[in-house]
Amino acid sequence: MSSSWRFDKQSSSEVQAVADVEVSCESGTMEQPKKIAAIIVAAGRGSRMADDAKNPAGPKQYRRLGGRSVLQRALDAFQRHERVDQCVVVIHPDDMTSYQDSVRPHPKLLEPVIGGKTRQDSVRAGLESLAAYCPSRVLIHDAARPFVDTDLLSGVIDGIGENRAALPAVPIADTIKRSMGGTVIETVERDGLFAAQTPQGFVFDEIVMAHRSANLQDRNDFTDDTALAEWAGMDVALIEGSSANSKITTAEDMKTAQQKLSTIPDIRTGHGYDTHRWAPGDAVWLCGVEIPHTHRLDGHSDADVGLHALTDALLSAIADGDIGSHFPPSDPRWKDARSYRFLAHAAKLVRNAGGTITHVDVTLICEAPKIGPHRDAMRETIATILTIEPARVSVKATTNEAIGFIGRGEGMAALATATVVICDDD
Repeated sequence: MSSSWRFDKQSSSEVQAVADVEVSCESGTMEQPKKIAAIIVAAGRGSRMADDAKNPAGPKQYRRLGGRSVLQRALDAFQRHERVDQCVVVIHPDDMTSYQDSVRPHPKLLEPVIGGKTRQDSVRAGLESLAAYCPSRVLIHDAARPFVDTDLLSGVIDGIGENRAALPAVPIADTIKRSMGGTVIETVERDGLFAAQTPQGFVFDEIVMAHRSANLQDRNDFTDDTALAEWAGMDVALIEGSSANSKITTAEDMKTAQQKLSTIPDIRTGHGYDTHRWAPGDAVWLCGVEIPHTHRLDGHSDADVGLHALTDALLSAIADGDIGSHFPPSDPRWKDARSYRFLAHAAKLVRNAGGTITHVDVTLICEAPKIGPHRDAMRETIATILTIEPARVSVKATTNEAIGFIGRGEGMAALATATVVICDDD
């Protein structure tokens, strides 16, 4: 197998020799496992995406769509599919930071590859990067199609033959007109016409050789990879595409995609737990309310187990650490601090993440003091700290039935749950 590939043009006498280089990984003495790889082409610049000052032209694959980037949504189906072994994303050389900010690490995800001047160049770069992994089949997909699903991937994979490519497509439903100079000159018969989609599937060796041959012959005019495959003599099997597998090209397409996801809210639920031991004292802070008692709770701050557990629940909902990572007990600034400051900080972080707190629940676990007489004051206090309605705050209490450290009167604990809805406006 050739160890490298030069993208510069070579003399015509070299064309056939290089195009015929054996790219198969199965010719050795040890049988190689059949692998399926995926290339996500994301090197475009999005020149048709500009619509106003709020949405300047730019790479659409890094725009946020329902809390995730368009690129990440395109990757999701490939990473979930049990038959896909590796994924590689081809990016523009200026987009490394955008890529790192937009894509989550995943065991199947390889290092990104820098693309070329055209989509065809970028696909070829992706193919060459996969050669060392010896896949038997490859799926080539446009990052601008974020709604691809695993069922479509299965259909494409099953449609690939020994010398056959697989193309998902949907029948043309609209009447097709051909024009010249802005005037209709012909109505095109739409029977037998289909709109091509991605991912398109290929035998890896075959599509690599086809791309190499096209490059050497200065054929850079193919609009998709199955067009190149047809030119190279491969049969292309048509499989049923999906109307949901739409492509984002214009600003209007992005708005439509956002509307499509608007009916699927991004709801997060976070959980929190805290416990403190009893210490000598005459009052205890619980859910922001000071209650006269025979003891106080021992802690670096005011040891309010209810607000501590709820703070952790909110941080959990946005995956932003815990109360100890934001307010370490080793920091003297938080000595004897009131815990409403911790909860208010967590609420601010939720808002900064585009979140709305829709409901919180705190369960206090103790043998004493009695919580019932103070429940409404606790709910009002929490609602004020979080700037939500008291109707969205639940506080309740239970004993530990004289069991364990709580039952023995050594301390108390709190459990909390927070529900947050994330709204992404990008």
